[in-house]
This record gives sequence, C-alpha cells and structure tokens, in this order.
Amino acid sequence: MPQFAANLSMMYPDLEFPDRFEAAARDGFKGVEFLWPYAWDAADIKARLLDNGLQQVLFNLPPGGLDRTGYAEAAKAGKKGCAALPGMQDEFRHGLQIALAYAAELGCPRLHAMAGTLPPSLTRAEAQAIYVANLRWAAREAAKQGVDILIEPLNTRDNPGYFLNRQDHAHEVVQAVGESNVKVQFDLYHCQIVEGDLASKVRQYLPTGRVGHIQIAGVPERHEPDWGEVNYPYLFDVIDEISAKGAQGLWSGWIGCEYKPRLGLQPGGTTAGLGWRR
Repeated sequence: MPQFAANLSMMYPDLEFPDRFEAAARDGFKGVEFLWPYAWDAADIKARLLDNGLQQVLFNLPPGGLDRTGYAEAAKAGKKGCAALPGMQDEFRHGLQIALAYAAELGCPRLHAMAGTLPPSLTRAEAQAIYVANLRWAAREAAKQGVDILIEPLNTRDNPGYFLNRQDHAHEVVQAVGESNVKVQFDLYHCQIVEGDLASKVRQYLPTGRVGHIQIAGVPERHEPDWGEVNYPYLFDVIDEISAKGAQGLWSGWIGCEYKPRLGLQPGGTTAGLGWRR
C-alpha cells in the first residue's frame, strides 16, 4: 500500500488548523500537506510537525499578493497563482522566496507553483512562454536548497480558465523547462474529470521520473476515495507494482489525500471516513 499524507486544508474541518496535525498523527498519518501555511509562523507549524512526528511533504506558493494580507485576499478571491500570467513576475518571484523560506523551516522538499487563470486577452502560446521562463528560474532557485517545483493540471469544471488541464501538457512543460527538479503533481481526481483512463496514465507517467507527487479524491463529489466512480484499490495496486521497481529509478513517493470528508464538520467525521485505507 502506498504512503498517504493527510491534506490538512481539507481534512479535519471540524478542528482549527493548528489542531489538525495532532488529529492526523493520531489517525496514523506520517506525512501532511496543505495549500498555504502563510497565515501562521513557520516556527509554530514546525513545532506541530515535530510534536506529532509528521513530515511536511508539500504546500503551495502563495496564490497571489506580496504580504500576509495580500495572500489571504488572493485566496479569498479564488486566485490560483500567477506563474503563467504577464506582468506578475515580481509577485511570482516574491512568492517563491517566501515559500522557500517556509520550506527550509519545515523541511519540505516540494512546492507547488500554480499557473493561474488566463485573462481572455492572453493567448496560450504567450502564457506558455511566461510559464516556462518562470518555472526555469524557480527551479534554479529551489535547487539551491534541494526543493522540487511541482506543476499540477486542474480540471476545467472546478477551475474554468486555468492554464494547465492535461497530463500530456504538464509533461510537455516539464520537458520544455529542462530542469530535473521540475515535476508533475499528478492529481487523479482532476485527471479523471478531464481525461479518464487513469490506470494507463499511471503506467505511462510514473516510470518517467517526471511525477513528483500524487493526490487522490473520490469523483465526482471529491469525497473519500472509496466514494464515487474511481476504483482506487485497483489503482493503488498499479502504483505499488510500479513502486516495487524503485531500484530502477521508478516512482515511489507520497499520495496526498486531498478530499473533503463526507461527514464534513461533524466532530470526528474525517476519522470516521478513513475505512478506505484498509
């Protein structure tokens, strides 16, 4: 069975964010991920990780803005990064440096750089050129402290206008950037909605070395992975099959549980829905 990381932005919603670390550890998770840590001091989050024996495996660059207020306003407005957007290079570079400072404190080896939602006036070719240039710069900065930069295709139903939607496009971008620490964040929930054919894509892309992280959720409601149209036990077996070949340099990493528990805000609802791990 793969190693799972609890997504603390979505799981344990009945608890305040700082209390979710202890809850995840109590439920047997060894790794955690979340969207953004910037509303809290890095030292406070580090203490939660250490107190609960947890590893921080992933978080995002700021969604926008140049300070804590700006980050919060960007998140509230639904902004999804700026890596592919014109005129926002300074904001992107600022966000990367802030994220790298947090990553150093938290011992986090991966950062997700969101591409952004394209304005109608911007062509995809123009956005691609901006995206590749920003990612190449970010990769070289992140490499100085051994951090990977991840890009994630998001589905068009939940994220209309988002620049990156398909696995083949993400891998094309990674190859265009040409830096070994730029990889794909392979979210099976998003992939199922846009493309389907998940097992074939897992077998196609995991052995390439270009996948840095996997995420899961049930489709279509984004609940637990035992709820909906995707046969996750079968996919976990496929991932295990590939991970077993790790000596050949193939994929063996974390799977982030980026889902919304069906029991929502009910006390203990996340824990009650973890039967799928068996």
